[in-house]
Amino acid sequence: MAKKKPGGKVSRKAKAEAAASGGAARVSGYVHLSALDERYLAIIRRALRVCLNYRPAFGHGRGEGVSLERFQQLYGEDEFYSWFGLDSPLVYAAHKAAGGMTSVYRQIGMGCQLVFQQILQDTLGLSAAEATWSYTVKAKGSKARTLALDGRIPLEQIGSDRARERARTWLAEATGCIGLKDASAKGLAGCVLELRQGYKSNDAKRQNADVANAAAAFAHRYLPVMALLSVQIPDRLAERYQRAHWLILRGTVSGRATDSTYVFCRDVLGYDLAAFFRRNSAAIKAETHTVFMGLLQ
Repeated sequence: MAKKKPGGKVSRKAKAEAAASGGAARVSGYVHLSALDERYLAIIRRALRVCLNYRPAFGHGRGEGVSLERFQQLYGEDEFYSWFGLDSPLVYAAHKAAGGMTSVYRQIGMGCQLVFQQILQDTLGLSAAEATWSYTVKAKGSKARTLALDGRIPLEQIGSDRARERARTWLAEATGCIGLKDASAKGLAGCVLELRQGYKSNDAKRQNADVANAAAAFAHRYLPVMALLSVQIPDRLAERYQRAHWLILRGTVSGRATDSTYVFCRDVLGYDLAAFFRRNSAAIKAETHTVFMGLLQ
């Protein structure tokens, strides 16, 4: 159990060590494994339930989408669409299902991103600000934009000596995997991570942004890490990212901490994310099933 400082407060080091080891029942907000599961599962549930409110827009802005009644009015009053029967409720249902699946994938990614950020805080003793990273860019003739990545591990801010040493050792191995020279590797302050549930298309705009993010990360002395929760990434895309010196962690449950997201979480962060998904698979499947049924109604 984490030891309290005089005055009743728990040090960052004690918090990180308590969380990484599973902790005791509750230590100033740090909880045991089953309570961590409940916290992370609740984050995923909230993200998935957003999809239940999805309605297709049919070109009428984003907002709250178009209801079935409004859709039938819009398409029923359009002579051409009505001639082809496109004002049918079946057409609405097809659009809702197709767009809804895109929403499901998006919200799975969002939920897992939020869980991952919370894991960084719970296991490494980081604050919410320390566990994320953003930077500002300004192109000529345009307004400044703030771009953000999903996670950050700043070595000097890690609360536990043991966790900091694990992260430092891993960082040295990771820089070797991407072919970074020793002098450049020693100057790194940590790593920044982009968490993705997987890639299903070759989006050139997204790729260009990711390559730019890698360059910005190095400029700020961070190793860029692409952490995939699945193994879904085209080979050509992976090769392009590797040429930009992204370290790619794939969603495999075996391997090394420098090539597997789940081994990285277990061996470097001290939390077995794959085991969390296994333990809670039935509850997560029930949630997604409810969403699918809602989208098909």
